[in-house]
This record gives sequence, C-alpha cells and structure tokens, in this order.
Amino acid sequence: MNFNFGEVLTRAWQITWKYKVLWIFGILAGCTNGGGGGGSGRVNTGSSTGPSDFDVPPELQRFIYQMESFADWAVDNWWIFIVIGLAVLLLIVVSIFLGTIGRIGLLIGSYQAEMGAEKLAFGELFNTSMPYFWRVFGLSFLIGLVFVVLIVPLVLIGVFTAGVGFLCLLPLICILIPVSWAVGVIVEQSNRAIVLEDLSLFDGLKRGWEISKSNIGPLIVMALILFGITLVLGIIIALPIFIIVFPTIFAFAMGEGQSFTPLYIALAGICLYAPISWVLNGILTTFTQSAWTLTYLRLTQKPEAPETPVFAEPNA
Repeated sequence: MNFNFGEVLTRAWQITWKYKVLWIFGILAGCTNGGGGGGSGRVNTGSSTGPSDFDVPPELQRFIYQMESFADWAVDNWWIFIVIGLAVLLLIVVSIFLGTIGRIGLLIGSYQAEMGAEKLAFGELFNTSMPYFWRVFGLSFLIGLVFVVLIVPLVLIGVFTAGVGFLCLLPLICILIPVSWAVGVIVEQSNRAIVLEDLSLFDGLKRGWEISKSNIGPLIVMALILFGITLVLGIIIALPIFIIVFPTIFAFAMGEGQSFTPLYIALAGICLYAPISWVLNGILTTFTQSAWTLTYLRLTQKPEAPETPVFAEPNA
C-alpha cells in the first residue's frame, strides 16, 4: 500500500495546533505509584566489653530508634493507613477514568477535526466519549490481565530459583518485548474500531487485528516513527527535571546532608515545572493519538468528509 507518512504526520500536527482543546484530553490521557516504647530487641550500644557486644555507629543507632518509634506510632494510629489506602485507591480509580476518557476524547476529536469540524468543545467531546468508556477500558483491562497472567509466573520462577530462572527465561522475556509492542499497535486500531465504527469490545478487537494483519508494513513504520518522536521529545521534556534533581543528589552525596536547602529548592523547581511538563506531554500525546487516528482512517479508506460532520450516536 502506498501510504503517505509525511501527509499523516503533517495533518496530525495541524490538528494538534489548531484544536488546542484536545491538549486537555492529552493531559488527561497521561493519567492509561507517639509512643516510644522500648522493646527487648534493641541492639546493645553500651560500653560493655562482653564478647557478644559490638559498637553501633551513632547514625545507625538513631535510625533504629526512629524506626522503632515509627512502628509504635503506626500501631497506635493504624486507621491512618486505612484512610491513606482508600485515598490511593480512589486516586487510581479517578486516574483510570480520566485517562480512558482522555484517550477516547482525543480519538473522537481528531476524527471530527479530520471530518472538517471548525471548532471542538470540551463538554461535547467529554459527553460523546462517555458511552464508549467501558468498552475501551474493558479492552485495556483484558490486555493487561493477559500480560499479568504471563508475567507473574515468570517473576515467581525467578524469585524461587534465586534469579537463575531469569537467565533461563531470558530469551522468552526478550520475545515478550516486541510482542507487547505489536499488541499495543493492535490495541490502537481496536480502540478506533470500537469508537469510530461503534463496535463491541471483542468485535473491535477482531477488527483491529484484521486491520493490523492487512497493513502490517505501514503500521510498523508508523509505530517506529511515533516511537522515535515520543522518545526524543519525551527526553527533552524530562530534561529540566534531571537538571533540577541531579545537583541535589550530588549535593547530598558530597556533603554531610545536614542542610535541606538543596532539597527544598529542587522541590520548588519541580512544582514550578510540573504544569509546563503536563502541557507539553499533553501536546505530544495529542499529536501521537491524532496520527494514529489518521492512520486508521487512511488504512480503512474512509469516505471524503461531508460539509457538515455529524458524529454517529453509539448504540445503547
């Protein structure tokens, strides 16, 4: 197939730059981490010269006492850890929801932009994305579950064989890397089949497999191009974080670590740069997802865009 990669990438950037509301969905898509009781088990740090005694460095002694104090506090305040666990669970659920809606919104938005929409509204895209949530999430969950089933036994084999199993399974692990990459390409096509053709989860997966099998060449090349772009720009976006963090690590490594000023400065720098990083990653995600949508449209030979684009309502 004569696939014009330059045209797809150029059009994807035009959509990304013109419809800046998609950046919000790109950002969302970045979301698919006292008592002081003294027990009898403390290390003897006295001056006794008995054969079983040994000297403990003051730093280690303070650390042991702090850990024991923390353990006592944790026992007395166990409910705090339950609250923290529930908060983390809630955060995970919200992140999954927003991340999935972000991916769907980017997909629909880039499709509508390609069909000739002059303006995209956040609320309209959000509401249009909702009916597809469970199907797109279900596909991601299904693929993730399969990988867990495959990887967990490998990890257990490595643990119970003291790492020897990892050496024996190294060829299989190496094979899983390109396999996971290929599965990711199929999932991209399946997501678009689910949304743009309003298919069920398994019908969408079947459609994505058919498209990928029939167009393996263009999809591999596009995946490599987008991987290279994401890798290079991702490193550039993350570079300021490294510039902020590395001097702090160096200061603690070379000094005695008594001053926390470098740490405070680093945290302040990270907090200031975080919103910028989110926006830049949102733009990058918008571009890559738009490119995948355009790739899907080109490969499935969608008809010319109508003058007044109308997005089909999903089935109940």
